[in-house]
Amino acid sequence: MTERMSQRRKILVTSALPYANGSIHLGHLVEYIQTDIWARFQKMRGHECYYVCADDAHGTAIMLKAEQRGITPEELIAQVRAEHEADFGDFLIEFDNYHSTHTDENREMSSLIYNRLRENGHIATREITQAFDPEKNLFLADRYIKGTCPKCKTDDQYGDNCEACGATYAPTDLINPKSAISGATPIEKASTHYFFKLPEFSDFLKEWTRAGHVQDEVANKLGEWLDSGLHEWDISRDAPYFGFEIPDAPGKYFYVWLDAPIGYMASFKNLCQKKEGLEFDAFWKQDSEAELYHFIGKDIVNFHALFWPAMLTSANFRTPTRVCVHGFLTVNGKKMSKSRGTFINARSYLDNLNPEYLRYYFAAKLSSGVDDLDLNLDDFIQRVNSDLVGKVVNIASRCAKFITKGNNGVLSNTVADEALWQQVAGAADSIANHYENREFSKAVREIMALADAANEYIAAKEPWKLSKEPGREQDVLDICSLGINLFRALMVYLKPILPAMAMESEAFLNDNLSWDSELRPLKDHHINKFKPLMQRVEQDKVDAMLEASKEAVAEASTKPITGPLADEPLADEIGFDDFIKVDLRVALITKATHVDGADKLLQLTLDIGGETRNVFSGIKSSYQPEDLEGRLTVMVANLAPRKMRFGLSEGMVLASGDSEGIYLLSPDSGAKPGQRVT
Repeated sequence: MTERMSQRRKILVTSALPYANGSIHLGHLVEYIQTDIWARFQKMRGHECYYVCADDAHGTAIMLKAEQRGITPEELIAQVRAEHEADFGDFLIEFDNYHSTHTDENREMSSLIYNRLRENGHIATREITQAFDPEKNLFLADRYIKGTCPKCKTDDQYGDNCEACGATYAPTDLINPKSAISGATPIEKASTHYFFKLPEFSDFLKEWTRAGHVQDEVANKLGEWLDSGLHEWDISRDAPYFGFEIPDAPGKYFYVWLDAPIGYMASFKNLCQKKEGLEFDAFWKQDSEAELYHFIGKDIVNFHALFWPAMLTSANFRTPTRVCVHGFLTVNGKKMSKSRGTFINARSYLDNLNPEYLRYYFAAKLSSGVDDLDLNLDDFIQRVNSDLVGKVVNIASRCAKFITKGNNGVLSNTVADEALWQQVAGAADSIANHYENREFSKAVREIMALADAANEYIAAKEPWKLSKEPGREQDVLDICSLGINLFRALMVYLKPILPAMAMESEAFLNDNLSWDSELRPLKDHHINKFKPLMQRVEQDKVDAMLEASKEAVAEASTKPITGPLADEPLADEIGFDDFIKVDLRVALITKATHVDGADKLLQLTLDIGGETRNVFSGIKSSYQPEDLEGRLTVMVANLAPRKMRFGLSEGMVLASGDSEGIYLLSPDSGAKPGQRVT
């Protein structure tokens, strides 16, 4: 056992705060399951560990959604919080405290930190000009403005970049801009804003990001931003805004990303108020010896590894021990899709499948890196059935009946194969190190290799045959007692991943699965009657989950559309003669590649029946090139070629899109390249 793991540590763990504007889905759960496993492991090892989280409850989006529904923002966030907590609880995510950013604790902490930043000279004010909706009396973020791209003239583009040509621009550069909230033409309006002087922390951040607080690949990305020069960070928003008003600045509110990470501190402070003897300063003062870990997705690294440590340092609080960054979730190798039913909400999963199936599968694929994790549903079924049912549970189910029937449920007082026991018990430190380093997939591989060894031993000894031979009762008891002890050791190792199955195993074993000391075999110990611990994953249950996800999307699509982006009027009416000029053709994607220098474009080579076209398409956010090659789609074949900075685009492929992604249109099976689409 390493010296670090043998000492009792004080550890505070957080996950990123889910936004109080929608449901939890499986992509979110990658993070919460990963964090929960790590926190449960630390507690099993005897450390003082607390896992806190909260709903991120502020911002324009929440204010507008509440307005849509005809309720107050406070009512909306209360409803969403209840849903979030139910979903997390049913997925066995065990928070020590779950709170909200819209609380007195967070208001007080946000004001305290802001005042310290200001007193230390790290707040600046200046007037800026922004787009303003004159009908809603609301300043508009870029995502709430749409118009025609000033570069390629494509309609219906957002206020910061064009999905068609990849150009970036200011919202004021859009042609015919419209508010996506009211449809009004935005005007320019000046306002005083408050900024955090982030550039003054450049030297500190260059050192901090290279001191082991983030993964190397994350440090490299942060290094690019640091080398290119940091900008002052706008931390204020104008009324109307749902959030906390900035002290001594009427009508000015903290930007949601200012008070969201402070929500970690607020949730822990709330826990300290509930738990006697737990001191806030012991974990958050600048010289604290406690450890602080943030688990986050790779899309919010800049907030947690640049803005957050700089703010904490200025405000005289400790910085994180580690920011643990993970990748995104794909399903069957593709971005989660509503149309395919793979954009799966937590509740759609829970209504059909055991949450521990997903906990195990994610653990079996999680590493300490930032690579994306794929939920392959065929592999999911096979792996859970093979590993958990076919290997781990199989050991107990094969051996238990010979103990309960043959010896009144009392285990042998000997270890039948000391070498095998030492092999399994001796793996404790190695497996613990994998958990500690967030290499859960390595831990699972080692545990399953031990399960294989245990099953091979039992298969070779064949106690079911020996039980039929006179005078071999003790041999059968010894073999099966070792089998039960091996199962117990495996369940100790799996307990952070499978807490419910571990609890049922404890009832069967009549013993607590503890991992804070050396594993020793149970001897002359009474066990209870074995009951099935886990059922096999059935294909029809997975299919039902996918179908439920599709139905949820279909149901949502039939509801009246309101709110941001919903009030866009239809385009001007055209006649049939105009429409018939558009030549739509089935196209075969023979090649797809990334485009250097373009964040959203893929370059497609299209076969339209003996003729090849080159097209640039803004679908990179939803598709990998290798997933597109060999696929049929539909293109506008008679669109005049358009010269782009990346080359000549000779047409346009058809796709639809929403806030969750872009979906390439495809013809039914049987279509041939070059066929006219009518």
